[in-house]
Amino acid sequence: MAANVAVGRYGEELVARRLSAQGWRILARNWRCAEGEIDLVCADGPTLVVVEVKTRRSISAGLPQEAVTAAKVVRLRRLTSAWLAAQEARWSAVRIDVVAVTLPRSGPAVVEHLRSVG
Repeated sequence: MAANVAVGRYGEELVARRLSAQGWRILARNWRCAEGEIDLVCADGPTLVVVEVKTRRSISAGLPQEAVTAAKVVRLRRLTSAWLAAQEARWSAVRIDVVAVTLPRSGPAVVEHLRSVG
């Protein structure tokens, strides 16, 4: 289990660095409430983006993004509402993105950014 946690943390760090390099502001990491946890809360210009990061060491059990089911999207919507309710700032637009990270045995990570999944 500790290895899976380390893989997940590595993926989140990789994604946070990439988004920051693209000019996004990271507003929160691993934000928690009674409903669960949001991996990353970001600002992409005037848009608030809740980012779910899925990291896998292989695709033997499927692509990382396939772990984001319809039920998970519903949960992410509830988490997004909870985060917004806890903030004073207002946003012109809000979206949920999924970033899938696959870590092959050799070579660089494969990163796929899926926008507006929910």
